[in-house]
Amino acid sequence: MSQLTRRGFLASSLTASAMSGRTKPYRVAVIGHTGRGNYGHGIDTVWHAFEQMDVVAVSDPDENGRAGALKRTRAKRGFADYREMLRTEKPDLVGIGPRWMDQRVAMVTAAAEAGAHIYMEKPFALTLADADRMVDVVRKNKVKVQIAHQMRTSPYALRAKAMIEAGEIGAIQEARVRGKEDKRAGGEDMMVLGSHLFDMLRFFLGDPKWTVAHVTSEGREIGAGDVKQATEPIGPIAGNQISAMMAFDGGVHGFFASKAADQTDALRFGTWIYGTKGVLFLPNGIYPGGGLSLLRSAAWLPDRKVQWEQISAQPDLANQGIAIRDGREMANALMVADLVRAIERDAKPCCNEEDGRWTIEMVHSVYQAQKSGGRVSFPLRARTHPLDPGT
Repeated sequence: MSQLTRRGFLASSLTASAMSGRTKPYRVAVIGHTGRGNYGHGIDTVWHAFEQMDVVAVSDPDENGRAGALKRTRAKRGFADYREMLRTEKPDLVGIGPRWMDQRVAMVTAAAEAGAHIYMEKPFALTLADADRMVDVVRKNKVKVQIAHQMRTSPYALRAKAMIEAGEIGAIQEARVRGKEDKRAGGEDMMVLGSHLFDMLRFFLGDPKWTVAHVTSEGREIGAGDVKQATEPIGPIAGNQISAMMAFDGGVHGFFASKAADQTDALRFGTWIYGTKGVLFLPNGIYPGGGLSLLRSAAWLPDRKVQWEQISAQPDLANQGIAIRDGREMANALMVADLVRAIERDAKPCCNEEDGRWTIEMVHSVYQAQKSGGRVSFPLRARTHPLDPGT
């Protein structure tokens, strides 16, 4: 059993013992906002996967949206104002669902000051200044935050990391990630979906040291006229082609790309890790979707003797306190189980506020590198958005 596998088994066992040993259920409150980010991807319903979770209330300023959320979550009470809900219900856990980030700092601050631990939708923040504020308020109030980068607890990602640690692909030479490259290809793809991929680069390679990048729009260098707002309020974006290289320890480099084209495929959205002995490919699929492929070839190409192998991986749901009812809830449930482990053992959740801030720092480093025409080192000194006027 590899070191990572042993750690994963221990974490699962601790989670199970923690949840089974609790004498009363966790009081859960859900924050949503219909028409303004809604409830994210299952942040409202994941709690059904746990017998120990009691959804006591949901908040939503939209009356019809609130009625629907009450039915979905089976919450006992509904509130128009999430601050009133937090004062009245005093929850142990809060799900912050809206995808839109225009209220993100206020919601996280209110939940943290209420003493509630948080499971929240990604991306983490509009700007690094916002990220810094949330990191500070979480630390000050000593609560735990888990961000919904669900690949962190995917059995496929954990298996890939264990295989790398066991030397199955040799020494890592480089890693490559690509966005989904749909109609959002370029800047929006990098912020919304690239945040998952940057998180995976750190998961496998550690913290980056610096970035160089090239951002273009229709083949030309971006300028002030190319800056626009995305389809949802995630901050300004620019470019429909992005290429970036980040340096990690040991001279290893990670590459990100997203380019608009007339043809794409969902399998491009993932992480390729190249080693001296072979290659791992991890599609960015929400578990139980996704997968893991291994090629045991130093040539990095299949031939008549060596073909791609499909690697299986499954979570031990029972040992994580998960009484799953719907496979669509599984990815979020694994993240919540890890959050509970962190709460009960005073440990860090696997994708905490520091990890969330890093994804925004990596995204912003790409634009800063394009503007500077050279390397941009971490941590970034500028905490405003690099595409804001005057920055």
